[in-house]
This record gives sequence, structure tokens and C-alpha cells, in this order.
Amino acid sequence: MSTITVQRAADRFFTDAGWLKSHHSFNFGHHYAPAHDGHGLLLVNNDDVVAPGQGFGTHGHRDMEIVTWVLSGRLEHRDSEGNHGVLYPGLAQRMSAGSGIRHSEMNASPDQPVHFVQMWVLPDTPGVQPGYEQRDLNDELAKGGLVPLASGQGHPGAIAIHQRSAVLWGGRLSAGESAAVPAAPFVHVFVALGSGALEQAGDLAQGDAVRLTDSSELRFTAGPEGAELLVWATE
Repeated sequence: MSTITVQRAADRFFTDAGWLKSHHSFNFGHHYAPAHDGHGLLLVNNDDVVAPGQGFGTHGHRDMEIVTWVLSGRLEHRDSEGNHGVLYPGLAQRMSAGSGIRHSEMNASPDQPVHFVQMWVLPDTPGVQPGYEQRDLNDELAKGGLVPLASGQGHPGAIAIHQRSAVLWGGRLSAGESAAVPAAPFVHVFVALGSGALEQAGDLAQGDAVRLTDSSELRFTAGPEGAELLVWATE
């Protein structure tokens, strides 16, 4: 049976560490509630703002596909595999933790905050060689609609993840533009910026999310200021 659950921005878990303000859509760290133990293969959807010159020092992960999407500002990545990159809006990044990786993520600006969304999905194969990929998708996003940002299904142009049953779609929709949200066993629709409305779920503001299970294809229509949308479709 299909279900539709709306999570309002104000109802998310919240961490305020001074330099970090983070809203968590699902259980994370000491935040826990039975109803928020992931959605399908998506376990983490953190909406983070990091102060200038601050960030996450070197720390480790294992067996997780971590996708980072910057909304404003710049985020600098370094890891124990020798990868280094500066992320900006429209640049999708994937880090496969696999058998073990250590990395840091720091605000690359001394005077501007960085706002980004970090999302974790379970891999379909444990213990893979740790890896990293980034790709600028601004040209594709400018064409409108939803485009694949990260995929385990070989979508052209998307960064690749080690999970055959997951695809992250993204869109920068202009005012009044609508796009089809794909059908899948589990779909997570997150309004990263702006506002809009989703069929059968109603009006959504920035930071709101909708969890769909076994739903048919639905349409999202952006509000008067447009919307930046992140949509996970998984098993």
C-alpha cells in the first residue's frame, strides 16, 4: 500500500555547535526516534550550514556511499586516498567509504558560510576500494526538469555510486515549473531551496520533505521563487 508522509522543516532534528547548524531528516548522532530510521536505502539527509573557516576535521567512515551537494558557498574536501576538491553549487560529489577512508570537509571561505546537503546510502557491496568522484552538472540543470545527479544504474552524466538500487535526481526549477517525481518503492523528496507543491502532499516550504512508499509518478510544481529539489528513488 502506498503511503505519503510529510516532514516539515521545523520538525527535523537540530544540532547547533556554534560553527555548525545542522538539520537532520533522519536519526543521526545522539538524535533518535523510531520513525526516522532512514527511508529505503537512504539513511542520512543532513542540511548543514558551516561558519567561515570552520568545518569537520579528519574523521573516518566505512561501507557508505556519501553524496554531497552544495547549495551556496564552497566546501573543501581532502581524504586519505589523496583526493582533494573544492565543491560549489552544481558540482556533485561522491565518496565511497568502502573498506575505510578518512576525510575532512572545511568551509573554503574565510568570510562566507557554506550551505550544503550531505546524503548517505547503503552500498550494495561491502568492503569496496574507497573512491571519490565529482562532476559539474550545472549545464544539465540549466535545461530544466529533474536530472540524475548520482546513480548506481549508469545514468549518463551522473556520478556513480555503489548501489544498483538507488538514484539521486536533482532540479533547479523556475517559478511555476513542474517536474515528474519518479515512482519507486521508496522516494524521498527534499525541498533544499525555495518552495512548491507535490501532488497528493500539498504545499512544501524550504527544508520540508516528503517520504513516499510504493507511489505512482507524481508532479512537483515550484513556487513563486522557484525551487531546488533533491529526490532519492531507492528500493
